[in-house]
Amino acid sequence: MPNIAQTPPPPYYAVIFTSLRTEGDNGYDAMAQRMLELASRQQGFLGVESAREELGITVSYWESLEAIRSWKQHSEHQEAQKLGHEVWYTEFKVRIARIERDYGI
Repeated sequence: MPNIAQTPPPPYYAVIFTSLRTEGDNGYDAMAQRMLELASRQQGFLGVESAREELGITVSYWESLEAIRSWKQHSEHQEAQKLGHEVWYTEFKVRIARIERDYGI
């Protein structure tokens, strides 16, 4: 069962990655697991939520824009980005948003 990320009180940032996949795994699941391992060790990482069906949506939470930039520049993450462009995605969009308010049960 997926977990909802336990984030601190706002403000913080969300990186929303929406994608359409190519056919087949082609190493995707293993790389996704590795990226989660690495991201969770990055300074400023707060959590992640992901759903992958017809449309893939992954939201990662970060304490600052600097933390997001640092993750984008991580060497293994750059390799995953390259494979995403060349192998795994037919289309994708990245959105970065500042979270001002959150609530739930």
